[in-house]
Amino acid sequence: QVQLVESGGGLVQPGGSLRLSCAASGSMFRRYVMGWYRQAPGKQRELVAAATSGGISDYADSVKGRFTISRDNAKNTVYLQMNSLKPEDTAVYYCNVRNSPLGYRAPDGFWGQGTQVTVSS
Repeated sequence: QVQLVESGGGLVQPGGSLRLSCAASGSMFRRYVMGWYRQAPGKQRELVAAATSGGISDYADSVKGRFTISRDNAKNTVYLQMNSLKPEDTAVYYCNVRNSPLGYRAPDGFWGQGTQVTVSS
């Protein structure tokens, strides 16, 4: 059974930063793509960022230059450093692990429980 445990969401002012973490159970994740999706009210779940164990990453255009994804393969953990946050970044952020290739953006694979990120003054 795959388990993904997320942490790090919260309320932040526009221009602020947050760091999300997701720890995955099991030992098979090195060959999987790990990443983050988000879903705002009334909108579809969308890819934010994803990365291979080799460090190749893929980002949504809306977060390029502001967000950075990283992995600690020894800890089966993926991080999302979010800087220069905007109100439109407000959403529930979901950790994701999947076997589909990097660049495949449709929601797929295993999910965490989600963590709320709210950007508001």
